[in-house]
Amino acid sequence: MGTLRDGASTPSPNGDDSRVPEVDMQTSRTPDLTETADRLRDALAEALRDNGTVRSPQVEAAFRAVPRHVFVPDIPLEQAYTDRTVHTKHDDDGVSISAASQPTIVAMMLEQLQPARGQRVLELGAGTGYNAALLAHLVGDEGHVTAIDVDDDIVTGARNGLAAADIKNVHVVLGDGALGHAEGAPYDRIIATVGAGDLPLPWLDQLAPGGRLVVPLRLRGGVSRSIAFERDNDGRWLGRNSRLCTFMPLRGIADDTRRMIPLTADGSVSLHTNREQSVDESLLSRVLETAPSEVWTGVLFRGDESFEWLDVWLTCVMDNALSRMPVERTAVDQGLVRPQFGWGAMAVADKGDLAYLTLRPHDPASGNRRMYEVGVVGHGPTGNALAGRVADAIGTWDQSYRSRPVEFEIEPGTVGQDTAAPVPGRFVFERLNTRLTITWQ
Repeated sequence: MGTLRDGASTPSPNGDDSRVPEVDMQTSRTPDLTETADRLRDALAEALRDNGTVRSPQVEAAFRAVPRHVFVPDIPLEQAYTDRTVHTKHDDDGVSISAASQPTIVAMMLEQLQPARGQRVLELGAGTGYNAALLAHLVGDEGHVTAIDVDDDIVTGARNGLAAADIKNVHVVLGDGALGHAEGAPYDRIIATVGAGDLPLPWLDQLAPGGRLVVPLRLRGGVSRSIAFERDNDGRWLGRNSRLCTFMPLRGIADDTRRMIPLTADGSVSLHTNREQSVDESLLSRVLETAPSEVWTGVLFRGDESFEWLDVWLTCVMDNALSRMPVERTAVDQGLVRPQFGWGAMAVADKGDLAYLTLRPHDPASGNRRMYEVGVVGHGPTGNALAGRVADAIGTWDQSYRSRPVEFEIEPGTVGQDTAAPVPGRFVFERLNTRLTITWQ
C-alpha cells in the first residue's frame, strides 16, 4: 500500500512533507470505553470532507459505512480512525513493505478514480483490504472488485478483513500485480496502491474503453504523483488529474527498488536514489565534511504553499534528477545540514557533489503573510557550481513556468527516440514499457 517514506501520506499545508506520526501494528487492542466505532468513523469522514479531500457524497458515504478497525485489528480503536498510516508488514531489514494507507491518501485517490455503481474495478496491491472494501461500497452489489497482491500472508489478511466487514463483492487473488488479472478483464477502473516507476502494459490492455487508471507514478528520481490516466480519441493516454503522492514501490516483475545511501557515518543523513540515477556511493560518503556553499535565489514561497511543482521542474531539468534526502534532528543540531523541512530536503547528486534545498524567512515589504526564500547549499569539490546550476533552474521555473499548468502523457510500447521538435518546457523520458512526456503548457 501507499507511502510517503514508508506509508502513504500527504504533505502538510506548508509543503514541507512533515507527516503525522505513523502507527506500527501492536499485539493487542485496548478497549475504547468512551467512543464507539460508528462515531469515530463518522468523525473521520467529516474531517476528510471538511479539509476538502472528500468532495463527493459517494466517497463520504463509503467512509462512513466501512469499518476501518476490522482491517487493522491489532491497534487501539481510536488509532484505527486517526488520519495515519498503519504499518502491517516489514522486510528483513525492518523496512515497511505493506500498510493501511493514510485515509487522506485513500480518499484522494478514490476521488481521482471516480468509481461508479455497477463497475468492475481492479486494485493492484491488496494491503489490508480496506481500500477494496471502500471500492466495493462505491460500486455496489451489482459491481465487483478484484484485488491482487504478491504475498500470500497479505492476501490472507485482506480476505479476513473483508469477511469481518461482511464485504462479499471483492475477490482477493495471489499474483504479481504487474501482470494485472486478465481473467476478470476488461475493467472499468484500475487503481494501483503501490508505486510504479513505469506503467506495466497489462494495466493498459486490461482497461475497458472509456476506463480510467489511477497510479502513483514515479516521474523521475524521487518525485512521484498520483495520476488519473484516460485514453483520448487519438489513442493517447493523458493525465486528467494529478496529485502529490508517493507510495511503496512495486515488488515483483516490475520491481522499482530504491537505494538508500548514507551521507554520514551514523546514517543521520541519507540520500534515496533510483535506478535511472547515476550515483557513486564512495564519492558521496564524506561529502558533507566539505565546506558548504550557499546560493540564495530570491524565489519566495508562502508558508502554506507546496513545493510540489518546483520539485517536478527540478527533477526534469537536472541531469541526475532530484532525490529525497531524509535528515535526522541530530544532524541539524550538529550543524551538518540546514534542510528546507523537518523531515529533510530535496537534493541533487552529481559525482562527488551534492546540492540540497534550504529556506530562510523573508520579511515582506507589506502584508502579514509569512514568506520564505529558497536557497541551495552545495558540498563537494565543485559543490558551489552544482548549487549555482540548481539555483538557476529554480529561477527559470519561477520566472517562466511557475504559473503554467502541467500535462502528463504516456505512450505505451514506444521504441526509439522521440522525434518531435524540442519545445521549451517539454520533457520526454523513455521507460522500458512507455514514453513519459511532461509538458508545461
